[in-house]
Amino acid sequence: MTTAKKTTAGRQGFKTGEAVVYPAHGVGRITAIEEQEIAGYKLELFVVSFEKDKMVLRVPTAKANSVGMRKLAEPELVKKALDVLTGRARVKRTMWSRRAQEYEAKINSGDLISVTEVVRDLFRSEAQPEQSYSERQLYEAALDRVVREISSVNKITETEALKLIEQSLAKSPRRAKGEAEAEADAEGDDDVQEEAA
Repeated sequence: MTTAKKTTAGRQGFKTGEAVVYPAHGVGRITAIEEQEIAGYKLELFVVSFEKDKMVLRVPTAKANSVGMRKLAEPELVKKALDVLTGRARVKRTMWSRRAQEYEAKINSGDLISVTEVVRDLFRSEAQPEQSYSERQLYEAALDRVVREISSVNKITETEALKLIEQSLAKSPRRAKGEAEAEADAEGDDDVQEEAA
């Protein structure tokens, strides 16, 4: 009786079959809870499968919270995240390497709002200047995380989740400008883009 209580408390409310968010990898599913003996100690582990990445991760149940593993966001938080996308991009006037580190930290935080902010800040419409390779990589990583979580929470396909995100981005002030202004921005240098943000 005592061990059953201890085991449930150690699992922090996570159960087999449940979708969870692991900060460094995004949305995965707990496929099993297994016990392994490592260096003479019995260790209970969540087996988390990331189907899209074809990867399986084993997380000690006692460490799940400290590594940042969490349940999927509530629907209200998803609405808030979509609202974040309609806001004005906030691009700091610092060197790209510093901003890239900050974006990477936000993506790996596992926090839906932080990851959504990266999507908002790095989004480029077709009328805007092209992104650098590293900008595009960070943008796509953040977008993938947000798409997967929204599709899991709202129980819709990833394509439908992407459409929701694109609709929210289209409402942002930067995208609401007339086509002529947007084209003028595209012809200007990158500093014009950063000043507008």
